[in-house]
Amino acid sequence: MTTNPSADAPAPTPLFDLHSLVVSVRRRRRLWCSLALLGLLIGAALAVLMPPPPSAATKVLVVHQEDQPNDTGTLIRTDVEILGTTRIAGRALAALKSAEKPEDFLQDYRGTGLTNNLLQIDVTAKSDADAVARAKALADAFVADHVRRMQTAAKAEAKALREQRDRMRDELKEVNASIGDRSPETDPQDSASIESLFSRRAELTSRIADYDQRAEEAQMGTPKIIAGTQIVDAPRAVPQSLPKSAATKAAIGLVLGLVLGLALAAVTSVVADRPVLRREMAANLGASVIAELPRVPRRPAGRWQLKRTRVARERLAASLARTARGSREPVSLLELGCARTTSAIALDVAGVLAAEGPVIVIDGLPGSELADSRRVPGDVTVVGGERAATVSHQARRIGVGSVAPGTAWTDLQYLGSRTVLVVRAGHGSTAWLHTVARQLADQRIPVVGVVLIDPDPRDRTDGTLWDGLHTALRGPHERPPRQNGTGQPRSERPSVPAARVPYSDQEAR
Repeated sequence: MTTNPSADAPAPTPLFDLHSLVVSVRRRRRLWCSLALLGLLIGAALAVLMPPPPSAATKVLVVHQEDQPNDTGTLIRTDVEILGTTRIAGRALAALKSAEKPEDFLQDYRGTGLTNNLLQIDVTAKSDADAVARAKALADAFVADHVRRMQTAAKAEAKALREQRDRMRDELKEVNASIGDRSPETDPQDSASIESLFSRRAELTSRIADYDQRAEEAQMGTPKIIAGTQIVDAPRAVPQSLPKSAATKAAIGLVLGLVLGLALAAVTSVVADRPVLRREMAANLGASVIAELPRVPRRPAGRWQLKRTRVARERLAASLARTARGSREPVSLLELGCARTTSAIALDVAGVLAAEGPVIVIDGLPGSELADSRRVPGDVTVVGGERAATVSHQARRIGVGSVAPGTAWTDLQYLGSRTVLVVRAGHGSTAWLHTVARQLADQRIPVVGVVLIDPDPRDRTDGTLWDGLHTALRGPHERPPRQNGTGQPRSERPSVPAARVPYSDQEAR
């Protein structure tokens, strides 16, 4: 029987996991919601602290000599650019008798082409009256300049047509002279040239009449432009609404803050590489996820606590209590990013075991989570980690420690020979989770399972490792009991070799 080697090959690790990115961004909703709210507040504050200056607007109808029905707006765009020149600004300032520089005045107004022949001029000033006056001066200066340019172009065109007409009249005189020099007794052979002269005279006469007509039309087009180009909407002050301005700027700030927050959350999620899904936690720690719990609030739980959460904690406490009963050596709870929750779980387990006998909880946490707790059962004793080696083995022991950066790995053996990792989703990086798995394997501390704290509610990935026995010491594997808490195995039982921990997700799979 042959097997296909490619069938058992691990699937390639994707370069970019969209599911994990979406979950990470959603978990950072505090970040992008805070930035969105900050943008909203900044926008509203700017509208209040920096209100828009007084402004005025006017509309000018612009008639072009080259107007065509299919014009795409090229002519009106040219007018907008001409409006933004120092010539128009200087003439408007001269009409206002202002000493302001035209270059500075250009920053206070703008033109907008509404249609092919309608131009809107918006002006800002220190007061409404000043803005209206400046808008009228600009409109008058632009209309005068436009009419002047059209008149100059029409005169130049008419002059060119008349000059061409005069040249043709001179040529017509020469043709007439040539025809008059021919005598009636001309040789019949010259009749062909005479006919050509008559044809040329008729052509010149027609073209002279055409140039006369075109010159007249060029002159007649100017009055239409002068009469058509005018101010159709008198300059008026634009009313400013503070609530409307504040709402507009607040909405813009909200959108910009939200976009910036989402982008920042996505970038930090990719750069930080902090696993949040069940399958990622199981693969990086080399142990299956056996339970999930929401994050314990900082304030004591009250009536608002959901029944589902209480039931989940009770089930987890009962399950870990059965694990502690079935183990010949103490079991520890090692936290990563959730010391308060781990302390609560340890006390719940101790409370379940206290009904069967005395229980000692060894507090190996960096802080004073257990020492400050007020819900220690009566039959449960809490001692510090420095007294772990002196604790009597007659009582059942539950160790509580941490695997955060800076942990003394060799001290974890005194907390328990088997451990349950309590990890907050999205707290540790991939590299640190690998470090935790390798250090525990090096200390020969089997991992019973992983309790995931604050999981994503929409996570549907599988956190079970079917081949976990190859990557971590967990499950039914028991290590030899220790003597007198010295950490040395008994002589009658062989030591368990250190487990091989994967150095990457692909190797784990």
